[in-house]
Amino acid sequence: MLRKILFFVLFLVIGIVVIGLVLAFIPVESKTHHAGITEEEATKLREDFKAPSETFTTSDGETLFLRRWNPDTLVPAKKDIAVLLFHGITAHSGAYEMAGKPISAGGYTVFGLDYRGHGLSGGNRGDNPGKDRWYADLAESVKYVRSLGFSKVVVMGHSLGVASAICAANAVPNEIAGLILLSGAYEGRKGVGQQEPSFFQKARILSSSVFRPSHQAIEYYREGMTVTKDPLFNFRYTLRFVSMLDVKALKLPKDLNIPVLVGMGDKDELFTLEKARELYDLVPGNKKEFLVMKNTTHAKIPVESWQECVHWLNRTYIK
Repeated sequence: MLRKILFFVLFLVIGIVVIGLVLAFIPVESKTHHAGITEEEATKLREDFKAPSETFTTSDGETLFLRRWNPDTLVPAKKDIAVLLFHGITAHSGAYEMAGKPISAGGYTVFGLDYRGHGLSGGNRGDNPGKDRWYADLAESVKYVRSLGFSKVVVMGHSLGVASAICAANAVPNEIAGLILLSGAYEGRKGVGQQEPSFFQKARILSSSVFRPSHQAIEYYREGMTVTKDPLFNFRYTLRFVSMLDVKALKLPKDLNIPVLVGMGDKDELFTLEKARELYDLVPGNKKEFLVMKNTTHAKIPVESWQECVHWLNRTYIK
């Protein structure tokens, strides 16, 4: 009887492993049909990049890329202030030319970080080893910008970048001079976003995370979403990337005493102004402002909204 039980358990385990392997490696049709790039291609593009930029090596040996927008005229009062931009999910710093140009035109040096596994940074596409490494990458990017001679680094986050900015503020609160949190909240509009995966999809994603955790088993897609042809965008992610942060649990340090600007577009299709104000209410201290960005959707932000950010920087840091 014991032998029969052992054989049954063995066959059961073998069956589960076989099914898991099949699910992990079964081809899945893409909804976005987006053609991205490999890590090797990102390295080549980074080496060939001619516009102003910076790279630095993280404490675990990865290369991260920072796009740079320099002001046409260096204003003495602004020369030691830098804006460090954290991008949204699927994106990379190049998509934020819309921010880099008007803010640098306002006299500030702007840097845009490509997260590990995104854009022109190194790392497996759409992947990150985990929460601790995520925090470390963000903290080290802040420290690197400071090492370039900028004593005041204002971190600007858009969408997922809002969560990134909060993480950075927790990791290195004394290294950040201010925060600009745009188009993000703890809760999205009801009925908007990715559909709940089916049981089969969940089983496939779980199997992939077990048998090949570095595989991008999750595709970011929602109805009505515009899929760019820019190959530097990511629409495929690993399970460990999308599950490494509990966004709703992220809070700024209670003793944080730096200026914070929270902004939301009046036409944002993912988040409401009400939910953005809830985020604003949770910002500690009294050095905070709320900005309603006119004629602004989630991803299409007109130059006037970026100029509002410049006005806030001027009011806050230029005496």
